[in-house]
Amino acid sequence: MRKKLISIFLSILTLTSCTSSGSSAIQNVNADEFLSKISSANVTIIDVRTAEEFNQGHVKGAINLSVESGQLEAELNNLDKSAQYLLYCRSGRRATIAAEKMADAGFTSIVNLSSGGFVELANRGAPTE
Repeated sequence: MRKKLISIFLSILTLTSCTSSGSSAIQNVNADEFLSKISSANVTIIDVRTAEEFNQGHVKGAINLSVESGQLEAELNNLDKSAQYLLYCRSGRRATIAAEKMADAGFTSIVNLSSGGFVELANRGAPTE
Protein backbone atom coordinates (compact mmCIF):
# COMPACT_ATOMS: atom_id res chain seq x y z
CA MET A 1 0.00 0.00 0.00
CA ARG A 2 2.80 2.40 0.92
CA LYS A 3 4.58 1.68 -2.36
CA LYS A 4 1.36 2.45 -4.27
CA LEU A 5 0.89 5.73 -2.38
CA ILE A 6 4.46 6.75 -3.15
CA SER A 7 3.90 5.91 -6.81
CA ILE A 8 0.73 8.02 -6.90
CA PHE A 9 2.50 10.90 -5.14
CA LEU A 10 5.37 10.78 -7.63
CA SER A 11 2.91 10.70 -10.55
CA ILE A 12 1.14 13.77 -9.19
CA LEU A 13 4.45 15.50 -8.60
CA THR A 14 5.56 14.65 -12.14
CA LEU A 15 2.25 15.85 -13.57
CA THR A 16 2.53 19.11 -11.65
CA SER A 17 6.03 19.72 -12.94
CA CYS A 18 4.99 18.72 -16.47
CA THR A 19 2.21 21.21 -16.66
CA SER A 20 4.40 24.03 -15.41
CA SER A 21 7.36 23.36 -17.68
CA GLY A 22 5.66 24.67 -20.80
CA SER A 23 7.92 22.82 -23.24
CA SER A 24 7.59 24.35 -26.69
CA ALA A 25 7.75 20.83 -28.15
CA ILE A 26 4.39 20.01 -26.56
CA GLN A 27 1.10 21.34 -27.84
CA ASN A 28 -1.69 20.65 -25.34
CA VAL A 29 -5.04 20.35 -27.12
CA ASN A 30 -8.66 19.46 -26.45
CA ALA A 31 -10.55 16.63 -28.18
CA ASP A 32 -11.74 18.74 -31.13
CA GLU A 33 -8.23 19.99 -31.87
CA PHE A 34 -6.85 16.47 -31.51
CA LEU A 35 -9.44 15.11 -33.96
CA SER A 36 -8.53 17.75 -36.53
CA LYS A 37 -4.93 16.52 -36.44
CA ILE A 38 -5.70 12.79 -36.71
CA SER A 39 -6.25 12.97 -40.45
CA SER A 40 -2.90 14.66 -41.11
CA ALA A 41 -0.73 12.54 -43.37
CA ASN A 42 2.47 12.46 -41.37
CA VAL A 43 1.43 11.84 -37.78
CA THR A 44 1.88 8.88 -35.49
CA ILE A 45 -0.88 8.34 -32.94
CA ILE A 46 0.28 6.82 -29.67
CA ASP A 47 -2.11 5.40 -27.09
CA VAL A 48 -0.21 5.37 -23.79
CA ARG A 49 -2.79 3.32 -21.87
CA THR A 50 -2.23 -0.27 -20.79
CA ALA A 51 -2.38 -3.08 -23.36
CA GLU A 52 -5.66 -4.25 -21.79
CA GLU A 53 -7.26 -0.81 -22.23
CA PHE A 54 -5.90 -0.57 -25.78
CA ASN A 55 -7.33 -3.99 -26.69
CA GLN A 56 -10.78 -2.88 -25.51
CA GLY A 57 -10.76 -0.16 -28.18
CA HIS A 58 -8.47 2.53 -29.52
CA VAL A 59 -8.18 5.22 -32.16
CA LYS A 60 -7.78 3.59 -35.55
CA GLY A 61 -4.12 3.38 -36.55
CA ALA A 62 -2.80 4.11 -33.05
CA ILE A 63 0.13 2.20 -31.66
CA ASN A 64 0.18 1.17 -28.02
CA LEU A 65 3.17 2.24 -25.94
CA SER A 66 2.11 2.06 -22.32
CA VAL A 67 3.70 4.78 -20.22
CA GLU A 68 3.12 2.96 -16.93
CA SER A 69 4.76 -0.30 -18.00
CA GLY A 70 7.90 1.46 -19.25
CA GLN A 71 7.14 0.42 -22.82
CA LEU A 72 7.13 4.04 -24.05
CA GLU A 73 10.56 4.78 -22.59
CA ALA A 74 11.94 1.52 -23.97
CA GLU A 75 10.85 2.48 -27.49
CA LEU A 76 11.93 6.15 -27.51
CA ASN A 77 15.22 5.42 -29.27
CA ASN A 78 13.34 3.63 -32.06
CA LEU A 79 11.16 6.66 -32.87
CA ASP A 80 11.99 9.59 -35.15
CA LYS A 81 12.46 12.59 -32.85
CA SER A 82 11.55 15.04 -35.63
CA ALA A 83 8.21 13.37 -36.53
CA GLN A 84 4.86 14.54 -35.16
CA TYR A 85 3.22 12.42 -32.46
CA LEU A 86 -0.34 12.59 -31.14
CA LEU A 87 -0.67 11.21 -27.59
CA TYR A 88 -3.77 10.19 -25.69
CA CYS A 89 -4.82 8.07 -22.72
CA ARG A 90 -8.01 7.76 -20.68
CA SER A 91 -8.08 11.09 -18.88
CA GLY A 92 -5.01 13.09 -19.88
CA ARG A 93 -2.73 12.28 -16.93
CA ARG A 94 -0.64 9.54 -18.54
CA ALA A 95 -0.49 11.31 -21.92
CA THR A 96 0.86 14.42 -20.19
CA ILE A 97 3.53 12.35 -18.45
CA ALA A 98 4.42 10.67 -21.76
CA ALA A 99 4.58 14.01 -23.59
CA GLU A 100 7.04 15.37 -21.05
CA LYS A 101 9.20 12.23 -21.25
CA MET A 102 9.30 12.58 -25.04
CA ALA A 103 10.13 16.30 -24.87
CA ASP A 104 12.91 15.59 -22.36
CA ALA A 105 14.27 12.96 -24.80
CA GLY A 106 14.47 15.54 -27.60
CA PHE A 107 11.24 15.03 -29.52
CA THR A 108 10.19 18.26 -31.18
CA SER A 109 6.52 17.89 -32.21
CA ILE A 110 4.19 16.40 -29.62
CA VAL A 111 0.43 16.94 -29.62
CA ASN A 112 -1.00 15.99 -26.23
CA LEU A 113 -4.69 15.39 -25.56
CA SER A 114 -4.38 16.98 -22.15
CA SER A 115 -8.04 16.74 -21.17
CA GLY A 116 -10.62 14.13 -21.95
CA GLY A 117 -9.36 10.91 -23.41
CA PHE A 118 -10.26 7.93 -25.53
CA VAL A 119 -13.95 7.88 -24.57
CA GLU A 120 -14.34 11.55 -25.43
CA LEU A 121 -12.55 11.04 -28.75
CA ALA A 122 -14.82 8.11 -29.60
CA ASN A 123 -17.92 10.08 -28.59
CA ARG A 124 -16.83 12.93 -30.86
CA GLY A 125 -16.48 10.64 -33.86
CA ALA A 126 -12.86 9.51 -33.86
CA PRO A 127 -12.37 6.44 -36.01
CA THR A 128 -11.87 3.50 -33.62
CA GLU A 129 -11.06 -0.17 -33.78
